[in-house]
Amino acid sequence: MDPLGVPVDIVEINSLKRWSKITPRDLPDASNFGNQEKIHQISPFPYSEYINKKVVLWAGDLSCLRAQAIVNSTNETLNDKNPLSERILRRAGLQLKYELHTNIKGCRTGEAKLTKGYNLPAQYIMHTVGPKYNVKYQTAAESALFSCYFKILQLVREHSLTSLGLCVINSIRRGYPPHEGAHIALRTVRRFIEKFGEDIEVVVFAVDDVDVGIYELLMPLYYPRSKIEEEYAMYYLPPDVGGINGEPFLPERQIRIVDKPFHDEEDLEQSVDLAKQLESSVNVGKTSFAKMHGDVDKKRTSSQKISVNPDTLITEVQRKNKYERLIRRSRIEDLRSIENLRCLYHCGEDRFGRPVIVFIGHRLRLSEVNIDKAILYLIHTMDQVVRRDYIVVYFHSLTTKENHLPLSFLKDVYSLLDFTYKKNLRSFYIVHPTFWSRVMTWWFTTFTASTIKDKIQSLGGIEYLYYLIPPEQLDIPEDILEYDNKINGVRYCTRPATDAAAAL
Repeated sequence: MDPLGVPVDIVEINSLKRWSKITPRDLPDASNFGNQEKIHQISPFPYSEYINKKVVLWAGDLSCLRAQAIVNSTNETLNDKNPLSERILRRAGLQLKYELHTNIKGCRTGEAKLTKGYNLPAQYIMHTVGPKYNVKYQTAAESALFSCYFKILQLVREHSLTSLGLCVINSIRRGYPPHEGAHIALRTVRRFIEKFGEDIEVVVFAVDDVDVGIYELLMPLYYPRSKIEEEYAMYYLPPDVGGINGEPFLPERQIRIVDKPFHDEEDLEQSVDLAKQLESSVNVGKTSFAKMHGDVDKKRTSSQKISVNPDTLITEVQRKNKYERLIRRSRIEDLRSIENLRCLYHCGEDRFGRPVIVFIGHRLRLSEVNIDKAILYLIHTMDQVVRRDYIVVYFHSLTTKENHLPLSFLKDVYSLLDFTYKKNLRSFYIVHPTFWSRVMTWWFTTFTASTIKDKIQSLGGIEYLYYLIPPEQLDIPEDILEYDNKINGVRYCTRPATDAAAAL
């Protein structure tokens, strides 16, 4: 029962479908992506039915899950305002707040503290604090995030727990790139189950709608459900898959990541306390730990500097001249045939006053449009908008193969666009994503457009979008509204608008 008197739906952990029971989806042939070579000749995470039966990917409210323990991602003073943490504190009741205030008092970055669950269905709550992210101190942030997951898993062993509900600890509000955070979470849990799987029944990756697309894409890399997925993972896993416990591992930095290398399974009980080194997550780069070693990334970059290639400057000048020619052409050519498709248009503003560009995927049929004119119309529509911060909303709804743009075309357009397009893009929302769109997005942002990778988010429904952009500021076609109602129903998103906006 919620403290406000509203019954809380309890989700039994055994009612959730295990990862092994979810049918693998059709995977793209690696030959479609050029001369891509295997990154790993031997699979770092081989197919294991045993391991897949112990993990669950679930898009749900962790505060309703009946598990032995759930995780609360919070701040150092244990009163973070993120929606999940607030629900956990509210539903657990005053006893939890009293224990946090009198006994726990605080939690440093990378640490994990255990309390009772009180009024929650879960028996225990593990409170942890993820790091703030600063690209200059990437190593420290990665190590702190790993420490969060690692300390939680230590508590699981220490208290002989068999089921765990694990939320996404890395936070966009703290600047942590969601894809990179997911890699650390998935591989750390995988290594833990490999070693101590006999002692645990299930780990639930509980994600919200913003992260579910990322986890759906990355789970097959770390938990392949077939030999085909295992082969696929060897092409798409990152080169760095961590150490034997999933810890960030780079040969030149390893002494700064752990006190000593891990040698055996018993080291799980003797892990380095990164929280003591990081002091606080207020600013990772200003701790004594970071100052002691200086800006490692900056040093490494400066040591690798080479003289600017004149050919690069010539290429950039040619690109700029080409873009300016296209701008002039877009002002004089008749583009009404593209405009009448209503596949790209500027509507209103988001809750922060930033202009919103809408792209309707299923209205662009490649066989029926002049691609050159489509590019001219894109530039004509967006050239003035991108001079300041802006938002793009792409509706992938109702698309088929004839609407899918080839990677080669996307690369050419991306390389053509002016720098302001990438610099001032604040968010790119993909509404109603599919597995194909997630794979293509990951590939494109990993190998071509890495600078905008962290700005792209997938949203499963239009109601999530309304919390970011007022409904009156959006012009959404009727067929997409009907499609959304068909697959999602109505009133499926209950997050407060301010919380949803803050979370992104």
